[in-house]
Amino acid sequence: MEKLGEREPSRPVSPIAAAPSLAVQFFLIPLTVVAVVVGIYGGFRMLVADERSPVEYLNDVQNGGRDRRWPAAYELSRLMSDPDVQAKSPDLAPALVSAFVDSEDDDPRIRRYLALAIGRLDPAPAAAVSTLLDALDDPDSETVISVIWALGALGDGTAVPEIVELFQSADAGVRKMVVYTLGGLPNDGAHTTLRAALDDPVSDVQWNAAVALARHGDDRGMTVLRRMLDREYVSRQVTASAALQDPATDVMISGLRAVAALGAASEAGDLRSPVEALASGDESLKVRQEAMLALEASPFGRSVAERQ
Repeated sequence: MEKLGEREPSRPVSPIAAAPSLAVQFFLIPLTVVAVVVGIYGGFRMLVADERSPVEYLNDVQNGGRDRRWPAAYELSRLMSDPDVQAKSPDLAPALVSAFVDSEDDDPRIRRYLALAIGRLDPAPAAAVSTLLDALDDPDSETVISVIWALGALGDGTAVPEIVELFQSADAGVRKMVVYTLGGLPNDGAHTTLRAALDDPVSDVQWNAAVALARHGDDRGMTVLRRMLDREYVSRQVTASAALQDPATDVMISGLRAVAALGAASEAGDLRSPVEALASGDESLKVRQEAMLALEASPFGRSVAERQ
């Protein structure tokens, strides 16, 4: 269940190519990927005290011992968020794709982190998308989640049909990542899937669907967005974790950003009252600030600030 979060050399930026950075700012980042990355980070940094080159880490992935290979893959996924790394090592991108191919039937952790690293390539080798698509049937669901995130981060619309098919998965984490990823990719049938996801039995799949639809200018998720602005309701659906100390606030902020992205509350949605209530009295300063921004972006009439 963006991307799996998160994560560039100078070049013309199309709306599709810009989707990953927009998604990190705008969408609910699927908790599964966040938990995998953040949960392991502290322990891993205790094992690796020196800064090494990405080529050295890749060599460890391919030839290192059992206890060095997956940490090296993690470190590669972290380093690839820096565009200078790829610029200084032009042969690294195709080598990463090749290492991912060779990791089939290997330690799943290696495969997951290599997928995340590939998703951060810019530009990506021609074989990157097809290689990732071939991995969508991996038996490890966490690997599939990382692969879906990577495909979304690369921004190639040709991946949409195969990503859409995975919404049929029984794994809620996979469905959540599918919805998250489709929010940053062109339509090509994605809207039908996103609308269906509004009725998913898992609440954060619904939330990601409503936010993704708003990103595409579709207000059919208004009912779900209204629930996302209800702190009492959201608090019953989520629990704090090491990755997210205040998940209810994060959900509400995503809902408010979706309202702002739509530019207005539809008459049927009638979100003016809950947004104003959050702007004037929510317990979180971040939520109050985000609600004020939503009011400014929407023709709700005078904002709370103007009336005080």
